[in-house]
Amino acid sequence: MPSSSFLLQIFAILYASVLLAMQTAMASGFAVDVDENGIALKGHDPVAYFTDAKPTMGSADYTASAEGATYHFASTDHRDQFLADPARYTPAYGGFCAFGVTRGMKITGDPNAWKIVDGKLYINSGPKAFELWSKDIPGNIKKANEVWPTIKDKNPADL
Repeated sequence: MPSSSFLLQIFAILYASVLLAMQTAMASGFAVDVDENGIALKGHDPVAYFTDAKPTMGSADYTASAEGATYHFASTDHRDQFLADPARYTPAYGGFCAFGVTRGMKITGDPNAWKIVDGKLYINSGPKAFELWSKDIPGNIKKANEVWPTIKDKNPADL
């Protein structure tokens, strides 16, 4: 039978591991705009924006995970392209509204309010936000890139 000090050491290691896992999950739990089921882009296929130049609903039959979110795809080909280079296809700012990020807010994105700029997918919360963001795309991207690291891991409700 193991000694009680050995069991205490094992317990301490397990406890520390659980705490570390919880801290990691909490730190990254708000970086991507997901629904209550952890689905990003409201189920739209992130690769389709690049290959089909339009928002396309994905299928729960073809999924992959990145940054703690689950993405749906319209085909296995799209899923495989995503898996080969997730950073290429995941939207900027975790899919939160790009214009909202310039204002220090994390607003749920509308997959139909989108634009690819310099090979990166940007999502906005709707037509009005897209219109405002589009008035100065380079300036808004610069501003959002400065703000994003300060809000990335924060709960949207706390902003």
